[in-house]
Amino acid sequence: MEKAYNTMKKCGALNIAVGVIILVTGIVSGVLVIASGGKLLKNKRHIVW
Repeated sequence: MEKAYNTMKKCGALNIAVGVIILVTGIVSGVLVIASGGKLLKNKRHIVW
């Protein structure tokens, strides 16, 4: 029975770690996209269609 609890504990810790990594990656990606969009808006007069 103790082996099952240890396995569940390891799985829970892994799930939390993966969740934190995904959260941080999402936040960083969002900031980069907003920054690049702001740069495009700032320099939109230089864009030739």
